[in-house]
Amino acid sequence: MQRAQLDHLIGQVLDFAPETSDIFFVAGKPLQAEVHGVLQDIPTEPVLGALKPFQTEAAALAMMGSNARLYQDMVARGSCDLSYELLGRARFRVNVFSQRGSMSIVLRQLSMEVPSPKKLGLPRIFDEMAHEKFGLILVTGATGSGKSTSLAALIDSINSSYPVHILTLEDPVEYVHPHKMGTVNQREMGQDFDTFASGLRAALRQAPKVILVGEIRDHETIEIALQAAETGHLVLGTLHTADTGQTVNRIIGMFDPSEEYLIRQRLAESLKFVVSQRLPQKRGGGRVAAFEVLRNNLRIKEVIQNGETAEKKFYNIVEEGDAYGMITFDQYLADLFAEGKVTEETAMIYASDKSNIMKRIDRIKTERGEQVTDIDGLEIDSSYGNS
Repeated sequence: MQRAQLDHLIGQVLDFAPETSDIFFVAGKPLQAEVHGVLQDIPTEPVLGALKPFQTEAAALAMMGSNARLYQDMVARGSCDLSYELLGRARFRVNVFSQRGSMSIVLRQLSMEVPSPKKLGLPRIFDEMAHEKFGLILVTGATGSGKSTSLAALIDSINSSYPVHILTLEDPVEYVHPHKMGTVNQREMGQDFDTFASGLRAALRQAPKVILVGEIRDHETIEIALQAAETGHLVLGTLHTADTGQTVNRIIGMFDPSEEYLIRQRLAESLKFVVSQRLPQKRGGGRVAAFEVLRNNLRIKEVIQNGETAEKKFYNIVEEGDAYGMITFDQYLADLFAEGKVTEETAMIYASDKSNIMKRIDRIKTERGEQVTDIDGLEIDSSYGNS
């Protein structure tokens, strides 16, 4: 398959479903697009029907081109990551992987413009993050939860506000940042550096004030990230964790038990914010972002240093930390429910503590004068005790 043929196919997908988030090339299925979380088959011209293994392989080879690193990754790991652009129209983050003897492709559509925090509706605490000068800021969540988009918006805020050198390490580069007040260098893994750890180590010699690490995957990367944060750099990074408290515990768990005391002290001093994200279904269609925000203060610092106890948990401190801009997923989802943006069922599915969110929703429904139980016909037995 030629690049022009592949571009034509992808163009047809975007014509048919302009709000496509992901495109799928899978042997045995027609070309498919995911729109608001639902897969749908895409009619093509010429008609392709169910894709054959040789067709998905041809599409993969057209995307991978002559990049030797991608073929090495396929052989060593069974998958590879790359970026792909439909010139002037769309950009994609692509994963090519093998399954049952054939190749499959998933393309995640990226915005052509770097979004602003205001446009994304990010919590106001992101404005404060943009003014930080050093330390560690982490954005976490599952794959596809919008971590890269939120960090791109944060980088754009810094780029628009301060004349500083910003260096990004990405796999692959997702949003292209133009130079504004800041100077931005974007490096892609496989082309410009081989691992996040080595790229981050080199970054310390490239005089950045802000460093974005696309993903913190291992002990070595978080060790260098902490070193950078301790030496006056603002380090932004992502992890695949479910919530803010789990993020702190995951980082500590990357180190040997013999290093635990020291890493707790270092993390307590360097960590500024942890933001976790989820993307629940929006009432009426589409998605809406839900956030949990942890901000380092004296109470958080104490729990990082000494560990959680029955009385002192990250969740409880975040829940009580609204004065510091902190909020739990359950509080955020309850607010979305109150605003009519998500249904009660959706809020329950994406909540961290089901009993907590249920109490919050019942309180909202009571304030609205709505029924909070399905039990009908209850009345006081006035004769009880009179017999």
